[in-house]
Amino acid sequence: MPEKKQTEPTSRGERRDLQKQQQNQEKTKNQASKETDKVKKQDKEKKSEKRYRRRIFPIWLRIIVVLVISAAALVGGAMIGYGVIGDGTPTNVLKLETWEHIIDIVTKTE
Repeated sequence: MPEKKQTEPTSRGERRDLQKQQQNQEKTKNQASKETDKVKKQDKEKKSEKRYRRRIFPIWLRIIVVLVISAAALVGGAMIGYGVIGDGTPTNVLKLETWEHIIDIVTKTE
């Protein structure tokens, strides 16, 4: 079947109706673009209103505290292991001669 070709309006009434339809379409396009602009502005405002959290206990300080606690746990564990479980005095763990003796025993050198 042959396709129907759109013909231009012949009467003034038809032209007027066509113009009104085109104007209505333009109005709805303008309204839609205004609404999307409003949404974009609201999103920007929400992003700009985002509050940043101020840390009371900074990350660098947390790292230092963790390292200090780890070192204290290592020394405390060594003192308990050497003094309570072993037969030595706990303060001897902090002496260099004790560690040299332990290394000699482990490596089997006299």
